[in-house]
Amino acid sequence: MSENDKNYEMLVDYITGKTVPNVGTEEIRQRVEQYLVEEKGYLKEEISVDADIEIDIDGSRYASQLDLVIAVENKNLMVIKCAAGSLESREREVISASRIFTSSLIPYAVVSDSKTAVIYESETGKKIGEGLSKIPSRTEAGDFFKTNHPVQILEKRLKKEKIIFRSYDSMNINVSRKINE
Repeated sequence: MSENDKNYEMLVDYITGKTVPNVGTEEIRQRVEQYLVEEKGYLKEEISVDADIEIDIDGSRYASQLDLVIAVENKNLMVIKCAAGSLESREREVISASRIFTSSLIPYAVVSDSKTAVIYESETGKKIGEGLSKIPSRTEAGDFFKTNHPVQILEKRLKKEKIIFRSYDSMNINVSRKINE
């Protein structure tokens, strides 16, 4: 039986209301989504689920998806990677994603297993918090954008970040986007 022939338990995504296969860390993502809305005050429409990302590295196209991207007042604030196991092992992947998703750096990169979280400041890559309570709230996000402006990443650094992201992301095997490959 091939991977594509398996029957998967299905879940209803908390944010989108769409039925999704319960593959890999999907249950973790559902708990993180609920926490962001119910505890941190984000609106469902501010949270992009499976946000498409496409990068070009020397003419080679790589397409993937980011678990969650949060934008407040149409300004990207945070990339969240939902993971099981060692959260800090996902540090480089999520920081790289926050640096390459758009033309300007997304300020925060977060990895969570829905029980805890590690929060990084994307520009420096420094860990700035640990625990779900340290994830910036919607109110804190609004305050952040009042005093901070988008940061551009240098072109030379951008290419390196794309390679880092692709290297880590290509190793993610238990994700729903790979079911139909």
